[in-house]
Amino acid sequence: MANEYIPPKVWTNDNENGGQWASINRPDSGARHEQELPVGEHPFQLYSMGTPNGQKVTIMFEELLAAGVKEAEYDAYLIKIGDGDQFGSGFVAVNPNSKIPALVDRSGSEPVNVFESGNILFYLAEKFGHFLPKEGAKRAEVMNWLFWLQGSAPYLGGGFGHFYAYAPEKFEYPINRFTMEAKRQLDVLDKRLANNEFLGGDDYSIADIATWPWYGNLVLGRAYDAAEFLDVESYKNVVRWAKAIDEREAVQRGRIVNRSWGEEWEQLPERHSAEDIDKVLKLKP
Repeated sequence: MANEYIPPKVWTNDNENGGQWASINRPDSGARHEQELPVGEHPFQLYSMGTPNGQKVTIMFEELLAAGVKEAEYDAYLIKIGDGDQFGSGFVAVNPNSKIPALVDRSGSEPVNVFESGNILFYLAEKFGHFLPKEGAKRAEVMNWLFWLQGSAPYLGGGFGHFYAYAPEKFEYPINRFTMEAKRQLDVLDKRLANNEFLGGDDYSIADIATWPWYGNLVLGRAYDAAEFLDVESYKNVVRWAKAIDEREAVQRGRIVNRSWGEEWEQLPERHSAEDIDKVLKLKP
């Protein structure tokens, strides 16, 4: 093939072919500039963006508050990943991996840094005793599906989403490769949900909170403009599950936090009180 790519003996970075994220993608880690993080008045300080991984945590906070856990009040600050905020010195001090979301728990005598979205969900569930069974087979089942999501979502986002929606050029091989895997994962979910109301069984849990922002948004037509391409309507159990979770008030509240795109009623770059969300949701037609 005339255009076949032959890898060099030693790879070097070529930002010219990196698409819209070329300016921030580099093969090294660490802070690139000095930038302190703001600190609000609540016990929890979240630094994030309303992507699926960010939505996991804001939905979790809103679910905890809806469950009457007043100690779960939080400030949520927008990290503009397109501008490279995640490489500021303050953010890197919380998360050396420079990925959103990052959380600082200031409720105790010493601040606790928590990063990786799945770990944040687990941390909050353990701390407050909600959305995770305390022991036994039910707890193991929830953790099975939480870890499944953490391993599977990169194929949907970084794989399918990147090559289908964001790559500077469309290439058949990677699109087919990751479409195959995205559909396989949807089939895994569909079969699980055929006989279970939620991923962990009968009860809503952090497994659902982690998975819905990725696969729920996908089958509801909110991700990559790919619902028809993936024939999501054929996964009827996933669609049923996605719609049921979408109706939860806490989900509707959490999904708009740290979001700065879309309709006016679904944009709330920063959240410091319940009233902040109330004002935005009132704009919904």
